Amino acid sequence: YVAAVYEHESVLSPAPAALVERRSALELMARNLDVYEQQALAAARQGAQIIVFPEDGIHGFNFTRSSIYPYLDFVPHSHSGKWNPCREPYMFNDTEVVQRLSCMALKNKIFLVANLGSKQPCERSDPRCPSDGRYQFNTNVAFAADGALLATYRKHNLYFEYAFDTPPEPDHAFFDTPFAGKFGMFTCFDILFFEPAVTLITQYNLKQIVYPTAWMNQLPLLSAVEFQQAFATAFNVNILAANIHHPTLGMTGSGIYTPVKSFIYHNMESYGGKLIVAEIPVITADYKTNLEKTPARVSEKGEEQSPPSFYAEMMYDNFTFVPVWGEKGELQVCANSLCCYLNYRRAVLTDELYALGVFDGLHTVHGTYYVQACALVKCGGLSFSTCGQEVTDATALIDFQLWGNMSTPYIFPLLLTSGITLDFADHMGWKNNHYFLSKNRTSSGLLTAALYGRWYEKD
Repeated sequence: YVAAVYEHESVLSPAPAALVERRSALELMARNLDVYEQQALAAARQGAQIIVFPEDGIHGFNFTRSSIYPYLDFVPHSHSGKWNPCREPYMFNDTEVVQRLSCMALKNKIFLVANLGSKQPCERSDPRCPSDGRYQFNTNVAFAADGALLATYRKHNLYFEYAFDTPPEPDHAFFDTPFAGKFGMFTCFDILFFEPAVTLITQYNLKQIVYPTAWMNQLPLLSAVEFQQAFATAFNVNILAANIHHPTLGMTGSGIYTPVKSFIYHNMESYGGKLIVAEIPVITADYKTNLEKTPARVSEKGEEQSPPSFYAEMMYDNFTFVPVWGEKGELQVCANSLCCYLNYRRAVLTDELYALGVFDGLHTVHGTYYVQACALVKCGGLSFSTCGQEVTDATALIDFQLWGNMSTPYIFPLLLTSGITLDFADHMGWKNNHYFLSKNRTSSGLLTAALYGRWYEKD
């Protein structure tokens, strides 16, 4: 099927904390919706059957609970398919944004997914009802090609979004299409958690995901395109991921991903939006993971030969590293119950320092979640203290096999190359209770090769 995602540079309110009238909130949002309209038309002309727009793309961000109120539409949560906002605008008040999105879908005969702020009045008798008498949700809406509202999803894992409430139960939201079956949806930070993402995919056996996001890139392990690709690979799904484009805030990185191929956009240099349209196969059955023979065990070396281990901060976590020296070698580094192993060979020795790092613990900055990671990374400079820094360019071509005795089945294989481009492993999967990733010669200089494990039970 042909899919489209639009990385949108939002028109932002100059003073998001200021209180405004509904009329001026609608005027600001109309400027973003005008762009959406052009892009939906452009996508439809290129044959796209579905288009996804990013999180916060219509209203922006940095609101307070009260200042976002005029930007919120009323979105009925359980009317899936029963209401067509474009054709029945009179059904509910405060649905101007939803109506415009519905009409865009109808006019272009395209399935359309977008993110907006929604409100829902609640009763004083509801113990969870906020003191102002309403819920405010970060909401995705999906429309059919005839404009009908098919599904809504209220973001569960909020990322410092004080204007919004968490829904009482995680939504498991999906909708049906004639061209690719069911699509599930969740938003941004949700991708790192069990609920609703993992439950949604496993319980409903979903193979296509729509994913609006407003993601601030964090190298070396959590760049948007890097993690979106790893998620598609780990769960064997297609992902249509739309990010917003604000390079000054570190926000860029959208794509259309299959488990084995990707069409991405990552641009920190220029401004303006970007439409990606790609034809991808519908995934029906599971691919067989390409397993190979067990990697050679690392030989027990005498202490004096093994390189020194050192600590450095990476992703705000205290990683234990060993330097990757010389043109080839076998390394091992452990922390808590996790041991990581690396066999490597370099085509040419460059004056770049690489290190193999391990972390097995609770990550506590910008969210709390348990990580098990084995990571081969390029350091920022030649001293150990630069390992874990954000690096975007590399020249070293490395053949490697990386593996670890991970305690969780949820492993996201990361493979990032120079210029924030993606590469694909030759082989990966489980063998003898170890997860491994191997690659002969990356297509360009290696930035990161990592096994990023999420041990959800220990969150």
